[in-house]
Amino acid sequence: MKIQEKCIPCIVNQTIKVANMVGLQEKNDLLRSVFGYLSKVDYTASSTPELIGEIFALLKDETGSQDPYKETRDRYNKMFLEQLPALEQEINKADNPFLESVKYAIIGNMIDFNPIHDLSISDVKDYFDKLKKESLALNDSALLVQEIQDADTLLYLGDNCGEICLDKILIKKIKEINPSCHVFFATRGTNVVNDSIEEDAYAVGIDDHADIISNGDGSLGTVLYRTTEKFQAIYRKADIVIAKGQANYECLSEESQNIFFLLMTKCRVIADDIGIPEMKMICMKNNLHKGDPQ
Repeated sequence: MKIQEKCIPCIVNQTIKVANMVGLQEKNDLLRSVFGYLSKVDYTASSTPELIGEIFALLKDETGSQDPYKETRDRYNKMFLEQLPALEQEINKADNPFLESVKYAIIGNMIDFNPIHDLSISDVKDYFDKLKKESLALNDSALLVQEIQDADTLLYLGDNCGEICLDKILIKKIKEINPSCHVFFATRGTNVVNDSIEEDAYAVGIDDHADIISNGDGSLGTVLYRTTEKFQAIYRKADIVIAKGQANYECLSEESQNIFFLLMTKCRVIADDIGIPEMKMICMKNNLHKGDPQ
């Protein structure tokens, strides 16, 4: 999915938001660098996640902070780890624990971890209490179960901090369905906004259930041509890819690989591309529903 003109203001707004978060008072040099970079971009061949990754690198250089979201990631990873036993208990009580774990993983994708919003444990609980009562707008979870049963290798593309604790529960359910399935959990290659990196995945214990691998890149999603050869080999070999979040959808929606997208449509551009309203939860096999009447 290539970048659309509606995405440009969001990219600039994100830059300013992060600059404010790290306390950058003088933004002239940063904005000149950002607009200089944007003036040279080939918009017919680029995606929003790739651009945000490049701009975040510019911001790190300008601020001198090489990991502006470190405190945020640690905070929300810890918060969700503390809530994990209770959340897992709720999931296991459901009529369909696998579907419930899919739903919880998607709800985790909904929560905005930006410190400006300053989520508390009670805020997180409110999100879950509200959203877990809703059905998925697109639900290919039964098909996902069928494919997991026969899969030798599964690659799980993670997304945000905190959220990866819910990914951990879903991976455990995947291993219950097919204990012999080799699961890889992929993180970003370097810190970019509040996306998870290897140290976050280890911190929440995903290595108890999957092999953790970095994709080697600092883009917001999974920009394949920028990832390492090792990552690409695992990606191509995987029988199933589970891709969390909008950025991974933007990067991989045109891929022919067997991908299941798990996300909340938090953006009109993404919702329109999928063909459903905003603020809906989806578990969608790649290209299975595009063009379907809603």
